[in-house]
Amino acid sequence: MTDLPRREFLAAAGLAAAAMTAARDARAGDPSFMNNVPDSILDGDELPTFKYELEKSEGKVIGGSHGKEATVEQLPISKGLAGVSMKLEPGAMRELHWHATAAEWAFIVGGRVRTTVIAPDGTAETNDFNPGDVWYFPRGHGHVLECLGDEPARFILIFDNGYFSEFGTFSISDWLGLVPRPLLAKNFGLPESAFDGFPKGEVYFARGAVPPEVSRPPLQGWKTPALTHRYELLKRPPHRTFQGGREWRVDSSTFPISTTVAGVVLDLEPGGLRELHWHPTADEWQYVIEGEVSVTMFGSRGRYRAETLSKGDVGYIPQGYGHSIENVGEGPCRVLIGFNSGIYAAIDLSQWIAGNPADILAKNFGKPAELFEKFPREDVFVAPAKED
Repeated sequence: MTDLPRREFLAAAGLAAAAMTAARDARAGDPSFMNNVPDSILDGDELPTFKYELEKSEGKVIGGSHGKEATVEQLPISKGLAGVSMKLEPGAMRELHWHATAAEWAFIVGGRVRTTVIAPDGTAETNDFNPGDVWYFPRGHGHVLECLGDEPARFILIFDNGYFSEFGTFSISDWLGLVPRPLLAKNFGLPESAFDGFPKGEVYFARGAVPPEVSRPPLQGWKTPALTHRYELLKRPPHRTFQGGREWRVDSSTFPISTTVAGVVLDLEPGGLRELHWHPTADEWQYVIEGEVSVTMFGSRGRYRAETLSKGDVGYIPQGYGHSIENVGEGPCRVLIGFNSGIYAAIDLSQWIAGNPADILAKNFGKPAELFEKFPREDVFVAPAKED
């Protein structure tokens, strides 16, 4: 090391390693690094599209079950969150698997689902989910999803990493199909013949009999975790109710295990507006369950974009970008919203203006102070449709 003293060389190496770690963590969806890594997708003179027609995509189809995903592959702006629309036919199961790079948050749209999840400490929990319920599985925890009853199950999965892919998860059949049988026999203390007829590749959707109404205990018996993976969101009163709509909200303050994802179900009446606002600590992933909405996004430097999202479409708003959601359809709408933070946080435009003295607002906009005395004195949150 003739060019640099050893101490300077090590310091430079440490800085380079830290930069690489920051970039890697940002790529993996860690929001604490998001503002330290320039995003070329958002650097242009115009904002990119933030809409993806998820339900019109082909996805993976096996029998009457399917999975359709929206990641950075399909929607390049969505680096912090990804989502999957999944349908399980009666008797179908999303096989035993885990996600190495993302936690999983889900909302049940229709039908019923049974899940079993295991944690590194050996605890396991089986839960049955109904429409309006939510689950959360931490990153890397093994789990399985089963359709219950004779009706198909429909649910939306949200992952705290936009680079995650549902079709690149770690499935048990894929793994066991690749391990030599002598190694499997040694691992489980069984004869090699015990593995005759096992799948040679990933099953993904396994199909068989409809599960019993009462779940059976695991082979090792029950050892339940300290925190449940289930939350009955829509059985609770709305977090906020307004003339133009209502909102249910869940984050780690009410669902403690959900440390990296918060969720909202937003209902808007025709003409109702979720007012202009931004989220200082999280990206926002939107899925339109019902209706049609106009979503606007403000991106600084004179950039503004509006997209119309219909049933089955996905929208994405990066952390800190101003936006609004308005019901532009003829009937009520419902939007599922996920955030890559365990704590929900937002600043609304009406709230911001009401938090400033009239003389400051007058100077900022070059208008009489009396004008701002007419503005709302509290957070609007949802504005109803204007009367004719």
